[in-house]
Amino acid sequence: MDLITKGGPLMWLLLGCSVIAIAIFLERLFYFHRARIDVGDLLFGLRNLIRNKAYAEALSECAATPGPAARVIHSAIRRYSAPRTELKEIVQESGQLEVPKLEKHLAVLLTVAYIAPLIGLLGTVLGLVDTFVQINAVGGFATVAEISQGVYEALITSAAGLMVAIPSFVFYSHLRAYAKSLMHDMESAGIEIVNTICDLRSQPSDIIAIRSDQAEDDNPDEVAAGA
Repeated sequence: MDLITKGGPLMWLLLGCSVIAIAIFLERLFYFHRARIDVGDLLFGLRNLIRNKAYAEALSECAATPGPAARVIHSAIRRYSAPRTELKEIVQESGQLEVPKLEKHLAVLLTVAYIAPLIGLLGTVLGLVDTFVQINAVGGFATVAEISQGVYEALITSAAGLMVAIPSFVFYSHLRAYAKSLMHDMESAGIEIVNTICDLRSQPSDIIAIRSDQAEDDNPDEVAAGA
């Protein structure tokens, strides 16, 4: 508290910037943790449902799964009968809508990292100006101790600005890498679900195949006559 008082009013602004940076970091970290899913396991389960034409169950599975990858997959399954090119466009558009959600508030965090040192430098300059104004007011004579005290108090804001900027930039870099990882999972999921739908929708389901085999066993004469 003593340092904030000595640093001047800009120290309160830096304190506010630090609170904003920490709040954004914790909020984004919690959001990314909830959005992170095992895309491979989800696609494996959906592949079995799509193979059996259980599209309604596949949609329910996607709706119950959090994260951008699940929402991209959901958008593709809703239009499972569309051609491959149209499905690709649907997946791309859905992914583009998810990107702003992943990058939400990251620009603010980067701005804090950029302006905090400038605020600190401004506080230092104003502190030095105030120190020399006081020296001039007493006829231009001041002891080394008085000058050192003024410079010390002026440099507090520069140090505080760096203390805010460095962690903020580290937070931004970590969250940006996390967001890119989720984007990669989202893009991979989109490609995989399009390939899965297009490869399996023309194939008969396992249930239909079993019923066809049973029909042949129950009516061997009809099969032979047809031959």
